[in-house]
Amino acid sequence: MATAKSIGAIELSSVGIGYQIQDDMLKAASVDLLIARTICSGKYLIVVGGSVSDVQSAIDTGLNNANEAIIDYMMLPNVHDGVFPALGQSVALAPEDAGAMGIVETFSGTSALAGADAAAKAARITLFRIHVAMALGGKGLIMMTGSVADVRAGVQAATEAVRERGLLVSEIVIPRPAPELFGDYL
Repeated sequence: MATAKSIGAIELSSVGIGYQIQDDMLKAASVDLLIARTICSGKYLIVVGGSVSDVQSAIDTGLNNANEAIIDYMMLPNVHDGVFPALGQSVALAPEDAGAMGIVETFSGTSALAGADAAAKAARITLFRIHVAMALGGKGLIMMTGSVADVRAGVQAATEAVRERGLLVSEIVIPRPAPELFGDYL
């Protein structure tokens, strides 16, 4: 995955169509399959990574073939490097790295990816979790830490990206969170 500079996602209303679109996308371009699974509310989520042109080709193929089954989609060229480990839930924080906490909740997993990328590009924050759709009723969750000012800026950027899509649930900044809120990451 070291060469992936872009990610794309398609969220579908049908599991069966999701498998078909996943197959179409993988055959259309040289992309890495990052996530492909059923998600809450009987939906299917596909996230691919790779070069900008390959990801765009895979997304275009998926969009052209999925018709009315598309709930949400996005393409992030030149995605911030901090998105990949947070999406893979492989971020470990040292106690001294746990600062203010920012949380952005979205109505779709796809919009969470767009918000996370916007946050990481706008502020000096550490994305430590991007949770897409599983056990959240199909929602997305972005969690970040850093200085209070940076977390506010990151949350604002993520919120703007998600709000543009009409999919914002909540935005929270906790200036001095209890250490237990970082329990799984410290």
